[in-house]
Amino acid sequence: MAITTKNLLTFISATAALSAILLLPALNPLWIAWRRGSLSADLLVMNATIYTSDPSLPFAEAMAVRDGRILRVGNYSSMKDLRAHDTYELNLNGKVVLPGFIDSHLHLIFGGLQMGRVELRAVKSKNDFVRKIKEAVRDKLPGQWVLGGGWNNDLWGGQLPVASWIDDITPNNPVWVSRMDGHMGVANSLALKIAGINRNTHDPVGGSIVRAIEGEPTGLLVDSAMKLLLTVIPEVSIHERRDALVRASRHAVMRGVTTVVDFGRYFPGASVDHVWQDLSDVFKWADSAGKMMIRVCLFFPMPTWSQLVDLIQEKGKSLSHWIHLGGVKAFADGSLGSNSAMFYEPYEDDAKNYGLQVTNMDWLLNATLESDKSGLQVAIHAIGDKANDMVLDMFNSVVTSNGMRDHRFRIEHAQHLVRGTTTRFGKQKVIASVQPNHLLDDADSAEKKIGRNRAQQGSYLFQSLLAGGAHLAFGSDWPVADINPLESIRTALLRMPPGWKNAWIPSERIALDDALRAHTISAAYACFLDQDLGSLSSGKYADFVVLPPNSWSEFAKDIPDVVLATYTNGKQVYP
Repeated sequence: MAITTKNLLTFISATAALSAILLLPALNPLWIAWRRGSLSADLLVMNATIYTSDPSLPFAEAMAVRDGRILRVGNYSSMKDLRAHDTYELNLNGKVVLPGFIDSHLHLIFGGLQMGRVELRAVKSKNDFVRKIKEAVRDKLPGQWVLGGGWNNDLWGGQLPVASWIDDITPNNPVWVSRMDGHMGVANSLALKIAGINRNTHDPVGGSIVRAIEGEPTGLLVDSAMKLLLTVIPEVSIHERRDALVRASRHAVMRGVTTVVDFGRYFPGASVDHVWQDLSDVFKWADSAGKMMIRVCLFFPMPTWSQLVDLIQEKGKSLSHWIHLGGVKAFADGSLGSNSAMFYEPYEDDAKNYGLQVTNMDWLLNATLESDKSGLQVAIHAIGDKANDMVLDMFNSVVTSNGMRDHRFRIEHAQHLVRGTTTRFGKQKVIASVQPNHLLDDADSAEKKIGRNRAQQGSYLFQSLLAGGAHLAFGSDWPVADINPLESIRTALLRMPPGWKNAWIPSERIALDDALRAHTISAAYACFLDQDLGSLSSGKYADFVVLPPNSWSEFAKDIPDVVLATYTNGKQVYP
């Protein structure tokens, strides 16, 4: 055959292609390890009932892990080539394994701090409230602050606490204890005096100082008014915050949580600097000291959006495999329990009150436009039906201005909606970041505060949101409610408040698979971490939990209260 230019070029191309085929695998360290027989699993989970949250393989019986990531998921026989003499085989005897739970909304360090303060969550009477404060004062020196919270006035008939309840027992110690929702708190008279709050103090925009008939402050501060007092409370030391992170992380892994979306110590009235201080003083310290137990995706106050943009440009969105930079958060309204969630119709127990718009909407729109244009994910707190519609309208305007892309806008809480709003979440691709266990507290109070019909028609519409195509992401809002994904899943399935014989709005119950996804893969999607987390799939981090049931049918029939073990990066972190 005559050698032509065309034949020569064909030969050269074929030779180059063959060389590439032979050379490229040789450059791949996994290929080299396989040729040497050294590609083996560190951990082999076997004889398990593995729910993967991956629709391509919903269930498996075995899983191989190496260097903190999943090598393979399937049946045990398919793992044999990955076994070596030093592979640890974990035989679970049929126990249920789930992906590590993701808590989509909490306040991690604030929750850890609250664990060491006055706990008023279970208080059911004025006398118990006063007794708890009295006990806390015994351990304080004169001048030291008494801090804590978690009280829920609905548990003792609705009467709000006031400074006069505790002034006699706290003459030398300023007191500040917040309501369970974090949107209201009560101070004693000494604390009010230190903060300079008196009858002449004006209500700030987005907040209110609750006053007696004669105009004197009662001690209750709502939403933005809390800032008047919070600014005079001494800063928490760096050592206390570091201890709080470790304490909170241990609490999380005990409940099977391996990743959290942390909104920091940021709420109406709080300093915008706290989240940044915790990033540098606490999270980076824990990472460098090898003390991180869970992954954190951090959201920052929206007023600091440009600072976050600069940090991401310098460091990227992942500072390590433990610390991820999520986006920015702002508030549209307050809370139902504090009568500051914003509704179209007034509160039943306060006919002139429609709730509070805690942030100027012009500022919020402009800040959201700039944040989104810079590539940041935006999360907005909205609880009342009017607040949710206002935020959805705003997101729509942002998309019109900035163009279509994968924004993954989030509305935090989305508790009370007019019926047509549920389909807007799906159409606009806005994530509903919800907290099922809040309905356990709200079922009774919602019907009193906004009326039975409004509450029954528009509260915690999980199934309607799913039917409308929305992504649900489950969280706890800890320390407002406890970190407890298993209870959260059970609540979403049953919607059975304490003492009730029937479900609250039974049509809004959701299926087990939907509830599990909302705490795993959908939660990972909701913070742009679904490529690495949320399902037990090859290549993802080996974060998983082991539960007591010995079969899937046993688990589905009765969701357990506890986890047996929690693993991050394929290593046991609990117990």
